[in-house]
Amino acid sequence: MVLSTTVLAGDGVGPEVTDEAVRVLQKVAEVFGHELKLVRKDVGGAALRSAKDPLPTDTLQSCLNSGAVLLGAVGGPSFDEFPPHLRPETGLLRLRRELGVFANLRPAICFPALEECSPLKPEIIRGSDMLIVRELLAGIYFGEPRSTQGPAGDRVAIDTMRYREPEIERVARVAFELARNRRRIVTSVDKANVLDCSRLWREVTTRVSRDYPDVKLNHAYVDSMAMALVAKPADFDVVLTENMFGDILSDQAGGLVGSLGMLASASIGGPVGLYEPIHGSAPDIAGQGIANPLGTILSAAMMLRHSFKLKNEAHSIEAAVTEVLNAGHRTRDLAKGGKKALSTREMGSKVVEAIKKSAA
Repeated sequence: MVLSTTVLAGDGVGPEVTDEAVRVLQKVAEVFGHELKLVRKDVGGAALRSAKDPLPTDTLQSCLNSGAVLLGAVGGPSFDEFPPHLRPETGLLRLRRELGVFANLRPAICFPALEECSPLKPEIIRGSDMLIVRELLAGIYFGEPRSTQGPAGDRVAIDTMRYREPEIERVARVAFELARNRRRIVTSVDKANVLDCSRLWREVTTRVSRDYPDVKLNHAYVDSMAMALVAKPADFDVVLTENMFGDILSDQAGGLVGSLGMLASASIGGPVGLYEPIHGSAPDIAGQGIANPLGTILSAAMMLRHSFKLKNEAHSIEAAVTEVLNAGHRTRDLAKGGKKALSTREMGSKVVEAIKKSAA
């Protein structure tokens, strides 16, 4: 099989972590007899420097012509003074919209070997394995009108949260379908006691649930959900929510399971999926070779599973990551109690070695 992939390394630690994910993909392709066809393009701040556009036309076209897109990260303080339409994050939002990826999947799994890395007690975090399904193309990040008006000292800023019924229904169906292959529980998160958007969200989600009688639906307000994630994270299976709430809760979940550097994501729903870690560009450690590449490597596993339908290949990566962690290997964000910290490259090599060993 030809695995046609556009790699967008992006900014900050993006190039470092995507390099390791590509090495892992190359080893998987070799072991399983696939051809990995890569095209590298600029996006975000890197594209601003090279083309004065956070999403150049040739980058977008390459993504649309690929089987999948692997992204590192975009943004950083050095781009804060750019006008809004040229910010690196604007390029990422445009890319998501052009690809039509309306459902963002963010697994938050507590690996047994990393229980000590969680700020929670081991008995609370143990067994946590949730999948946050975040709506990605609507809500307050895309709603219009948006503006900042008025004289300095008396300005008014407006952002609009907006959802259409079909936008809610399609992402709800993704969550229920995924739950059928897990523990068959969906927790839908909203703020229906205050927001009209949330009341519509709850109504549509409840209606969709009737088509999935084998899946249990629970509702939760976003504030109580934030507390519940800390108090009893292992209780949750699939967590469904809108764009902004999902953005916040998935980062919280990442902190609970040990490190944002461990969290992968898949953005699906359109003809081409987009796969990226959720840790951002981390400009404070960029270029030092200490970033954790496992979130990106696990994103590559999600790419194999969701875009290329290669379950065994995806599992080989996930099993390799588990083996490496069980063996005590850690990057700086995971190294506790005086344990040796591996570099980004060294951690990638450990995963490659584990895949090679398993194949042998």
